[in-house]
Amino acid sequence: MAEINVGLIGQGFMGRSHSNAWGQVNRYCNPAINPVMHTVAGLPGEDVEGFAKRWGWQNPSTDWKATIANPEIGLVDIVTPNFMHMPPAVAALEAGKPVACEKPIAGTLSDARQMAKLAEEKGLPTFVWFNYRRAPAVAFAHKLIKSGELGRILHVRARYLQDWAGEDVPMAWRFKKELAGSGAHGDLNAHIVDITRFVAGVEVEEICGAYAETLIKQRKVLVGGTGAGISQDELIKAGANSGDKYEDVTVDDTVAFLVRYTNGAVGTYEAARQATGHKNDNTFEINGTKGSLRFSFERMNELEYYDARLPQGVQGWSTILCTNASSHPYVANYWPDGHLIGYEHCFISQALDICNVLAGKEAVVPLPSFNDAYQTQRVLEAAMLAATEKRFVKMEEVF
Repeated sequence: MAEINVGLIGQGFMGRSHSNAWGQVNRYCNPAINPVMHTVAGLPGEDVEGFAKRWGWQNPSTDWKATIANPEIGLVDIVTPNFMHMPPAVAALEAGKPVACEKPIAGTLSDARQMAKLAEEKGLPTFVWFNYRRAPAVAFAHKLIKSGELGRILHVRARYLQDWAGEDVPMAWRFKKELAGSGAHGDLNAHIVDITRFVAGVEVEEICGAYAETLIKQRKVLVGGTGAGISQDELIKAGANSGDKYEDVTVDDTVAFLVRYTNGAVGTYEAARQATGHKNDNTFEINGTKGSLRFSFERMNELEYYDARLPQGVQGWSTILCTNASSHPYVANYWPDGHLIGYEHCFISQALDICNVLAGKEAVVPLPSFNDAYQTQRVLEAAMLAATEKRFVKMEEVF
Protein backbone atom coordinates (compact mmCIF):
# COMPACT_ATOMS: atom_id res chain seq x y z
CA MET A 1 0.00 0.00 0.00
CA ALA A 2 1.14 3.54 -0.77
CA GLU A 3 2.24 5.59 2.23
CA ILE A 4 2.35 9.27 3.16
CA ASN A 5 4.48 10.67 5.96
CA VAL A 6 2.62 13.04 8.28
CA GLY A 7 4.27 15.96 10.05
CA LEU A 8 2.31 17.26 13.05
CA ILE A 9 2.95 20.89 13.99
CA GLY A 10 1.96 21.40 17.63
CA GLN A 11 0.89 19.28 20.58
CA GLY A 12 -1.68 19.95 23.33
CA PHE A 13 -5.31 18.82 23.38
CA MET A 14 -5.72 18.74 19.60
CA GLY A 15 -2.28 17.20 19.18
CA ARG A 16 -3.48 14.25 21.23
CA SER A 17 -6.71 14.00 19.26
CA HIS A 18 -4.95 14.05 15.90
CA SER A 19 -2.19 11.70 17.02
CA ASN A 20 -4.74 9.15 18.14
CA ALA A 21 -6.52 9.47 14.79
CA TRP A 22 -3.38 8.95 12.69
CA GLY A 23 -2.38 6.04 14.89
CA GLN A 24 -5.76 4.33 14.83
CA VAL A 25 -7.04 4.87 11.29
CA ASN A 26 -5.22 1.82 9.91
CA ARG A 27 -6.50 -0.33 12.76
CA TYR A 28 -10.18 0.52 12.35
CA CYS A 29 -10.42 1.49 8.69
CA ASN A 30 -8.96 0.63 5.32
CA PRO A 31 -7.60 3.91 3.95
CA ALA A 32 -6.44 4.01 0.34
CA ILE A 33 -3.10 5.41 1.49
CA ASN A 34 -1.29 4.55 4.71
CA PRO A 35 -0.44 7.54 6.96
CA VAL A 36 2.91 7.22 8.72
CA MET A 37 3.43 9.19 11.93
CA HIS A 38 6.80 10.58 10.88
CA THR A 39 7.49 13.77 12.90
CA VAL A 40 5.91 15.89 15.60
CA ALA A 41 7.22 19.44 16.05
CA GLY A 42 6.73 21.28 19.34
CA LEU A 43 8.06 24.44 20.90
CA PRO A 44 11.47 24.58 22.62
CA GLY A 45 10.96 23.77 26.27
CA GLU A 46 8.04 21.42 25.63
CA ASP A 47 8.49 17.71 26.22
CA VAL A 48 8.36 16.85 22.52
CA GLU A 49 10.27 13.61 23.01
CA GLY A 50 7.83 12.46 25.67
CA PHE A 51 4.86 13.37 23.47
CA ALA A 52 6.35 11.54 20.48
CA LYS A 53 7.05 8.42 22.52
CA ARG A 54 3.62 8.35 24.11
CA TRP A 55 1.65 8.89 20.90
CA GLY A 56 3.79 6.96 18.43
CA TRP A 57 5.61 9.63 16.41
CA GLN A 58 8.90 8.41 14.97
CA ASN A 59 10.77 11.70 15.24
CA PRO A 60 10.44 14.58 17.74
CA SER A 61 11.46 18.08 16.67
CA THR A 62 11.48 21.64 17.99
CA ASP A 63 11.88 23.16 14.51
CA TRP A 64 8.59 23.31 12.62
CA LYS A 65 10.24 24.94 9.61
CA ALA A 66 12.69 22.06 9.25
CA THR A 67 9.86 19.58 9.67
CA ILE A 68 7.89 21.13 6.81
CA ALA A 69 10.99 21.45 4.61
CA ASN A 70 11.89 17.79 5.13
CA PRO A 71 11.36 16.12 1.73
CA GLU A 72 10.13 12.99 3.50
CA ILE A 73 7.05 14.79 4.84
CA GLY A 74 4.05 14.48 2.51
CA LEU A 75 1.23 15.96 4.63
CA VAL A 76 1.45 18.77 7.18
CA ASP A 77 -1.09 18.75 10.02
CA ILE A 78 -1.35 21.95 12.13
CA VAL A 79 -2.69 21.94 15.71
CA THR A 80 -1.01 25.04 17.14
CA PRO A 81 -2.86 27.93 18.83
CA ASN A 82 -4.89 29.89 16.28
CA PHE A 83 -2.46 32.77 15.75
CA MET A 84 0.21 30.28 14.65
CA HIS A 85 -1.86 28.54 11.96
CA MET A 86 -0.89 30.74 9.05
CA PRO A 87 2.96 30.57 9.05
CA PRO A 88 3.28 26.76 8.85
CA ALA A 89 0.31 26.53 6.48
CA VAL A 90 1.90 29.01 4.08
CA ALA A 91 5.29 27.31 4.37
CA ALA A 92 3.74 23.92 3.58
CA LEU A 93 1.76 25.22 0.60
CA GLU A 94 4.83 27.01 -0.77
CA ALA A 95 6.68 23.69 -0.44
CA GLY A 96 3.97 22.01 -2.52
CA LYS A 97 2.51 19.93 0.31
CA PRO A 98 -1.13 19.29 1.25
CA VAL A 99 -2.17 20.79 4.57
CA ALA A 100 -4.64 19.82 7.28
CA CYS A 101 -5.35 22.52 9.87
CA GLU A 102 -7.36 22.84 13.05
CA LYS A 103 -10.31 25.23 13.22
CA PRO A 104 -10.79 28.11 13.07
CA ILE A 105 -8.53 28.21 10.05
CA ALA A 106 -6.72 31.30 11.39
CA GLY A 107 -6.69 33.89 14.14
CA THR A 108 -7.89 36.66 11.81
CA LEU A 109 -10.05 36.88 8.70
CA SER A 110 -7.12 38.40 6.81
CA ASP A 111 -4.94 35.37 7.56
CA ALA A 112 -7.76 33.02 6.60
CA ARG A 113 -8.26 34.82 3.28
CA GLN A 114 -4.55 34.64 2.47
CA MET A 115 -4.41 30.94 3.30
CA ALA A 116 -7.44 30.15 1.15
CA LYS A 117 -6.11 32.22 -1.74
CA LEU A 118 -2.69 30.58 -1.65
CA ALA A 119 -4.23 27.10 -1.51
CA GLU A 120 -6.29 27.92 -4.60
CA GLU A 121 -3.26 29.32 -6.42
CA LYS A 122 -1.17 26.25 -5.62
CA GLY A 123 -3.96 23.83 -6.49
CA LEU A 124 -3.17 21.71 -3.44
CA PRO A 125 -5.58 19.72 -1.26
CA THR A 126 -6.36 21.41 2.05
CA PHE A 127 -8.45 20.15 4.95
CA VAL A 128 -9.85 21.75 8.11
CA TRP A 129 -10.68 19.64 11.16
CA PHE A 130 -14.36 20.43 11.62
CA ASN A 131 -14.53 16.96 13.11
CA TYR A 132 -18.21 16.99 14.09
CA ARG A 133 -19.17 16.53 10.45
CA ARG A 134 -17.99 12.95 10.91
CA ALA A 135 -20.25 11.97 13.77
CA PRO A 136 -22.40 9.32 12.05
CA ALA A 137 -25.62 11.07 13.13
CA VAL A 138 -24.43 14.39 11.66
CA ALA A 139 -23.26 12.82 8.40
CA PHE A 140 -26.59 10.97 8.17
CA ALA A 141 -28.50 14.22 8.75
CA HIS A 142 -26.53 15.78 5.88
CA LYS A 143 -27.53 12.93 3.60
CA LEU A 144 -31.20 13.07 4.64
CA ILE A 145 -31.49 16.77 3.91
CA LYS A 146 -29.56 16.47 0.65
CA SER A 147 -32.02 13.78 -0.48
CA GLY A 148 -34.94 16.14 0.18
CA GLU A 149 -36.40 14.45 3.26
CA LEU A 150 -37.00 17.76 5.06
CA GLY A 151 -38.23 19.68 2.02
CA ARG A 152 -37.45 23.39 1.91
CA ILE A 153 -35.40 24.53 4.92
CA LEU A 154 -37.20 27.20 6.97
CA HIS A 155 -35.45 27.46 10.34
CA VAL A 156 -32.01 26.65 11.76
CA ARG A 157 -31.19 26.85 15.48
CA ALA A 158 -27.71 26.08 16.72
CA ARG A 159 -25.93 26.45 20.03
CA TYR A 160 -22.61 25.32 21.41
CA LEU A 161 -22.49 25.63 25.19
CA GLN A 162 -19.75 24.63 27.63
CA ASP A 163 -19.07 25.46 31.29
CA TRP A 164 -15.34 24.89 31.74
CA ALA A 165 -14.29 28.56 31.90
CA GLY A 166 -15.54 29.51 35.35
CA GLU A 167 -14.16 32.19 37.64
CA ASP A 168 -11.55 29.86 39.18
CA VAL A 169 -9.93 29.03 35.85
CA PRO A 170 -6.62 30.92 35.42
CA MET A 171 -5.35 32.82 32.42
CA ALA A 172 -4.60 30.70 29.32
CA TRP A 173 -3.87 31.43 25.67
CA ARG A 174 -7.54 30.87 24.84
CA PHE A 175 -8.40 34.05 26.78
CA LYS A 176 -5.98 36.27 24.85
CA LYS A 177 -7.05 37.83 21.57
CA GLU A 178 -3.51 38.07 20.22
CA LEU A 179 -3.15 34.28 20.56
CA ALA A 180 -6.67 32.92 20.05
CA GLY A 181 -8.18 35.57 17.76
CA SER A 182 -11.49 35.28 19.59
CA GLY A 183 -13.08 33.37 22.45
CA ALA A 184 -16.21 31.23 22.41
CA HIS A 185 -17.05 32.77 19.04
CA GLY A 186 -14.11 31.38 17.08
CA ASP A 187 -13.84 28.25 19.19
CA LEU A 188 -17.50 27.19 19.36
CA ASN A 189 -19.56 29.25 16.91
CA ALA A 190 -17.07 28.22 14.22
CA HIS A 191 -18.20 24.62 14.69
CA ILE A 192 -21.92 25.30 14.56
CA VAL A 193 -21.71 27.66 11.59
CA ASP A 194 -19.79 24.97 9.73
CA ILE A 195 -22.09 22.16 10.83
CA THR A 196 -25.27 23.99 9.79
CA ARG A 197 -23.80 25.03 6.44
CA PHE A 198 -22.82 21.38 5.93
CA VAL A 199 -26.01 19.69 7.16
CA ALA A 200 -28.69 22.15 6.02
CA GLY A 201 -26.91 23.31 2.87
CA VAL A 202 -27.68 26.95 3.65
CA GLU A 203 -25.48 30.03 3.26
CA VAL A 204 -25.78 33.21 5.35
CA GLU A 205 -26.89 36.34 3.51
CA GLU A 206 -27.15 38.77 6.42
CA ILE A 207 -26.48 39.01 10.16
CA CYS A 208 -29.66 40.45 11.71
CA GLY A 209 -28.38 41.38 15.16
CA ALA A 210 -25.76 40.09 17.58
CA TYR A 211 -24.24 40.50 21.02
CA ALA A 212 -20.79 39.65 22.36
CA GLU A 213 -19.85 39.80 26.02
CA THR A 214 -16.86 39.06 28.22
CA LEU A 215 -18.42 37.91 31.48
CA ILE A 216 -15.21 37.34 33.45
CA LYS A 217 -13.05 40.39 32.86
CA GLN A 218 -9.81 39.27 34.54
CA ARG A 219 -8.11 35.97 35.38
CA LYS A 220 -5.23 34.97 37.62
CA VAL A 221 -1.88 34.47 35.93
CA LEU A 222 -0.23 31.07 36.24
CA VAL A 223 3.12 30.83 37.94
CA GLY A 224 5.22 28.46 35.85
CA GLY A 225 2.76 26.97 33.36
CA THR A 226 0.93 27.65 30.13
CA GLY A 227 -2.70 26.90 30.86
CA ALA A 228 -2.77 25.40 27.41
CA GLY A 229 -5.62 22.94 27.82
CA ILE A 230 -9.35 23.33 28.23
CA SER A 231 -9.94 20.67 30.86
CA GLN A 232 -11.65 22.38 33.79
CA ASP A 233 -10.01 20.06 36.32
CA GLU A 234 -6.56 20.65 34.83
CA LEU A 235 -6.97 24.41 34.75
CA ILE A 236 -8.36 24.66 38.27
CA LYS A 237 -5.47 22.52 39.47
CA ALA A 238 -3.12 24.84 37.62
CA GLY A 239 -4.87 27.73 39.31
CA ALA A 240 -3.54 26.47 42.62
CA ASN A 241 -0.12 27.53 41.33
CA SER A 242 -1.28 30.99 40.32
CA GLY A 243 -0.16 34.07 42.17
CA ASP A 244 -1.92 37.31 42.98
CA LYS A 245 -1.39 38.87 39.56
CA TYR A 246 -4.38 39.26 37.24
CA GLU A 247 -4.55 39.92 33.50
CA ASP A 248 -7.40 41.25 31.41
CA VAL A 249 -9.37 38.77 29.32
CA THR A 250 -9.38 40.15 25.77
CA VAL A 251 -11.77 37.73 24.06
CA ASP A 252 -15.49 37.08 24.28
CA ASP A 253 -17.05 34.57 26.68
CA THR A 254 -20.36 34.43 24.84
CA VAL A 255 -21.65 35.50 21.42
CA ALA A 256 -25.13 35.07 19.94
CA PHE A 257 -26.49 36.23 16.59
CA LEU A 258 -29.42 35.92 14.21
CA VAL A 259 -29.13 35.35 10.48
CA ARG A 260 -31.10 35.33 7.27
CA TYR A 261 -30.00 32.76 4.69
CA THR A 262 -29.88 33.15 0.92
CA ASN A 263 -32.85 30.77 0.51
CA GLY A 264 -35.04 32.95 2.75
CA ALA A 265 -34.73 30.78 5.86
CA VAL A 266 -33.75 32.24 9.23
CA GLY A 267 -31.39 31.01 11.93
CA THR A 268 -29.94 31.62 15.38
CA TYR A 269 -26.51 30.83 16.83
CA GLU A 270 -25.23 30.95 20.40
CA ALA A 271 -21.86 30.08 21.94
CA ALA A 272 -20.89 30.26 25.61
CA ARG A 273 -18.17 28.98 27.92
CA GLN A 274 -19.93 29.59 31.25
CA ALA A 275 -23.26 27.86 30.52
CA THR A 276 -23.36 25.95 33.80
CA GLY A 277 -24.42 22.34 33.35
CA HIS A 278 -23.51 22.16 29.65
CA LYS A 279 -20.29 20.18 29.18
CA ASN A 280 -20.04 19.92 25.39
CA ASP A 281 -23.53 20.81 24.19
CA ASN A 282 -23.09 21.17 20.43
CA THR A 283 -26.72 21.19 19.32
CA PHE A 284 -28.67 22.02 16.18
CA GLU A 285 -32.28 21.80 15.07
CA ILE A 286 -33.37 22.20 11.46
CA ASN A 287 -37.02 22.66 10.44
CA GLY A 288 -38.24 22.08 6.90
CA THR A 289 -41.59 21.95 5.12
CA LYS A 290 -41.65 18.13 5.30
CA GLY A 291 -39.98 17.47 8.64
CA SER A 292 -37.33 18.36 11.20
CA LEU A 293 -34.05 17.06 12.59
CA ARG A 294 -32.21 17.80 15.83
CA PHE A 295 -28.91 16.64 17.27
CA SER A 296 -26.84 17.14 20.41
CA PHE A 297 -23.27 15.98 20.68
CA GLU A 298 -23.82 15.12 24.32
CA ARG A 299 -25.91 12.26 22.85
CA MET A 300 -23.77 11.95 19.74
CA ASN A 301 -25.01 8.53 18.61
CA GLU A 302 -28.61 9.73 18.34
CA LEU A 303 -30.48 11.80 15.76
CA GLU A 304 -34.02 12.99 16.40
CA TYR A 305 -36.37 13.05 13.39
CA TYR A 306 -39.89 14.41 12.87
CA ASP A 307 -41.69 13.33 9.69
CA ALA A 308 -44.59 15.72 8.96
CA ARG A 309 -45.76 13.54 6.06
CA LEU A 310 -47.05 10.81 8.38
CA PRO A 311 -50.75 10.74 9.30
CA GLN A 312 -51.30 13.41 11.94
CA GLY A 313 -52.33 10.87 14.55
CA VAL A 314 -48.91 9.19 14.52
CA GLN A 315 -46.70 12.20 13.98
CA GLY A 316 -44.05 12.75 16.66
CA TRP A 317 -40.35 12.95 17.29
CA SER A 318 -38.50 9.67 16.87
CA THR A 319 -34.97 8.92 18.06
CA ILE A 320 -32.69 7.16 15.59
CA LEU A 321 -29.74 5.29 17.09
CA CYS A 322 -27.16 5.92 14.36
CA THR A 323 -25.14 2.74 14.85
CA ASN A 324 -26.29 0.68 11.86
CA ALA A 325 -23.42 -0.29 9.58
CA SER A 326 -25.56 -0.54 6.44
CA SER A 327 -27.39 2.77 6.95
CA HIS A 328 -25.21 5.22 8.86
CA PRO A 329 -21.93 6.72 7.57
CA TYR A 330 -18.63 5.50 9.09
CA VAL A 331 -20.25 3.00 11.48
CA ALA A 332 -19.06 -0.06 9.52
CA ASN A 333 -15.46 0.84 10.44
CA TYR A 334 -16.06 0.38 14.15
CA TRP A 335 -18.36 -1.78 16.26
CA PRO A 336 -21.45 -3.99 15.73
CA ASP A 337 -24.90 -2.39 15.63
CA GLY A 338 -25.93 -0.78 18.90
CA HIS A 339 -22.35 -0.37 20.16
CA LEU A 340 -21.66 3.32 20.66
CA ILE A 341 -18.70 5.32 19.39
CA GLY A 342 -17.16 8.47 20.86
CA TYR A 343 -15.50 11.82 20.25
CA GLU A 344 -12.21 10.30 19.09
CA HIS A 345 -13.88 8.35 16.29
CA CYS A 346 -14.85 11.60 14.53
CA PHE A 347 -11.13 12.36 14.17
CA ILE A 348 -10.33 8.84 13.00
CA SER A 349 -13.06 9.10 10.36
CA GLN A 350 -11.65 12.44 9.19
CA ALA A 351 -8.17 10.91 8.94
CA LEU A 352 -9.72 8.17 6.80
CA ASP A 353 -11.36 10.67 4.46
CA ILE A 354 -8.18 12.75 4.19
CA CYS A 355 -6.17 9.68 3.22
CA ASN A 356 -8.73 8.61 0.65
CA VAL A 357 -8.92 12.06 -0.94
CA LEU A 358 -5.12 12.22 -1.14
CA ALA A 359 -5.27 8.87 -2.95
CA GLY A 360 -7.73 10.26 -5.48
CA LYS A 361 -10.88 8.78 -3.98
CA GLU A 362 -13.98 10.46 -2.57
CA ALA A 363 -14.67 11.23 1.07
CA VAL A 364 -17.75 9.65 2.64
CA VAL A 365 -19.15 13.16 3.12
CA PRO A 366 -17.48 16.39 1.97
CA LEU A 367 -14.32 17.56 3.72
CA PRO A 368 -14.00 21.28 4.49
CA SER A 369 -11.18 22.98 2.56
CA PHE A 370 -9.36 26.20 3.41
CA ASN A 371 -11.85 28.10 1.25
CA ASP A 372 -14.78 26.42 2.97
CA ALA A 373 -13.36 27.38 6.38
CA TYR A 374 -12.73 30.92 5.12
CA GLN A 375 -16.43 31.24 4.27
CA THR A 376 -17.30 30.14 7.80
CA GLN A 377 -14.85 32.69 9.20
CA ARG A 378 -16.51 35.41 7.12
CA VAL A 379 -19.76 34.65 8.94
CA LEU A 380 -17.99 34.89 12.30
CA GLU A 381 -16.43 38.21 11.30
CA ALA A 382 -19.77 39.60 10.15
CA ALA A 383 -21.43 38.54 13.41
CA MET A 384 -18.76 40.25 15.51
CA LEU A 385 -19.09 43.38 13.36
CA ALA A 386 -22.83 43.33 13.98
CA ALA A 387 -22.26 43.01 17.74
CA THR A 388 -19.62 45.76 17.84
CA GLU A 389 -21.47 48.27 15.66
CA LYS A 390 -24.97 47.24 16.81
CA ARG A 391 -26.41 46.90 13.32
CA PHE A 392 -27.35 44.42 10.61
CA VAL A 393 -24.41 43.31 8.44
CA LYS A 394 -24.73 41.88 4.91
CA MET A 395 -22.22 39.20 3.99
CA GLU A 396 -21.15 41.18 0.96
CA GLU A 397 -19.58 43.70 3.37
CA VAL A 398 -17.12 41.10 4.73
CA PHE A 399 -14.48 39.57 2.49
